[in-house]
Amino acid sequence: MAHPLAQDAFFHLESGCVRFWVPVEGRLVGASIGKAVLHYRYHANRSDDEPLATYLSHASEIDAAVRRRVAAGALEPVFLRDPDVRAMP
Repeated sequence: MAHPLAQDAFFHLESGCVRFWVPVEGRLVGASIGKAVLHYRYHANRSDDEPLATYLSHASEIDAAVRRRVAAGALEPVFLRDPDVRAMP
């Protein structure tokens, strides 16, 4: 269920990131993930992937990475990097 104040995720062209909000302990935490991180984690063998569509397809996994970063002490806005969403062996 979406948080009542949640905003829709969007691709921010100038930064090359998908920006989104994740409910964490009753509040919304702003976060972003770069186009390249999304591409190499989820569609490394494609050249036609779209960052927003990729985020939306994997939002639960990506949102969980934001929650892990916040639990580890990250401050808002959380910027996810490759190690945050790396596939487990």
